[in-house]
Amino acid sequence: MTAVDRALLPATAGTATDGWLTIGGCHTGELIERYGSPLFVYDEDDLRGRCREAVDAFGQGRVVYATKAFLCRAMARLAHSEGLLLDVATGGELHVALAAGVPASDITVHGNNKSAAELIAAMDAGVAYIVVDSFDEMDRIDALVAAGHRVPRVVVRVTPGVAAHTHAYIATGQDDSKFGFNLGNGDAHRAITRAERSATMELVGTHCHIGSNVFDVGGLGRAAEVMATMAAPLDLPVLVLGSGLGVAYVNGEETPSMRRWADVVLDACASVGVRSAVTVEPGRALVARAAITLYTVGTIKHIPGVRTYVAVDGGMSDNPRPVLYGSGYEGGLARAPDAERPLEARVVGKHCESGDVILHEARLPADTAVGDVLFTPVTGAYGQSMGSNYNRVTRPGVVFVSEGRSRVVVRRETYDDLLLTDIDDDY
Repeated sequence: MTAVDRALLPATAGTATDGWLTIGGCHTGELIERYGSPLFVYDEDDLRGRCREAVDAFGQGRVVYATKAFLCRAMARLAHSEGLLLDVATGGELHVALAAGVPASDITVHGNNKSAAELIAAMDAGVAYIVVDSFDEMDRIDALVAAGHRVPRVVVRVTPGVAAHTHAYIATGQDDSKFGFNLGNGDAHRAITRAERSATMELVGTHCHIGSNVFDVGGLGRAAEVMATMAAPLDLPVLVLGSGLGVAYVNGEETPSMRRWADVVLDACASVGVRSAVTVEPGRALVARAAITLYTVGTIKHIPGVRTYVAVDGGMSDNPRPVLYGSGYEGGLARAPDAERPLEARVVGKHCESGDVILHEARLPADTAVGDVLFTPVTGAYGQSMGSNYNRVTRPGVVFVSEGRSRVVVRRETYDDLLLTDIDDDY
């Protein structure tokens, strides 16, 4: 089996004189020694490059970073400094974005079940707009404005009835969805009409998002056509087409470029005369390939006639995607990133679950040994952000690297951190 395809690695990936993998000019073995294992390593130059690529493709002010993919204050500041707005989906994400110094006017708010407290925080802060998702939410906004809170700008989320070719758990554009107002049954038009006539909301646009990790830009184009046809007569300031652009996770996968995606959706909108500012919300496409995760091998178990298990010091607590979606990844050794990988193995974590699998059908170098540093590429999206403390495992640290320098942006948790919300008191 060939080595991990370099196309899956961050943009600045290289090789040190001793053969070790480098990212951002930093030796990955030295990063583990300094910051501990496991460790998320983000290539800051890669992050910035992808943000700029998106802005170049869609235009200044037309790209909104979907923070659910990966969010900390450093990431919020980086995206905003590159001209992106930020999309948040919870009060917690809003709190982080504001704490990073991002102006509320450059933040948009999603969520299919926003609480009154979350709506108040968004309305009073003065966010760019709230993406309304249900009639119940509209009722809630009516009541909050009547109670004295600021009238919000809103965008109506529409479910266009376009199915994305992706995992069922991350498909959102079909009629059977918890998100948005259904276009086919008339709910979307009723919601738009209500918002247009409302004294408690200022309608500024419409929105759709059909799913995540979509490789077929044709599906994104079809959704754009449906939305553009609906939006053109409304002539509202904003038409938000979400994102969903997929990324390659394993050798041999190919995905459309940012430019190709932009051409498809912008052409669809232009063809029906849309004058709204066409806005998109990439997340995974900006951050996934910019990071790798480093693990340390702790156990290798050969079961003759069955399989070989390679256990590392992380697992489903730092990357739940293989458990949730059966997602595939590549793996290699940081000391020999370009080595052939003839060893067939299953890379597993340290959790008390048989399903705690990181690489179901891994290929690794034949001399893989206990103590080796194993890397998995394309882990910049939905790893750290979806992580947990299952089995009271502490979360890894996150470092940004650039031009030979590294900095901690999320510190590694300690055992004492596990007690911060634990109340040790009797009744």
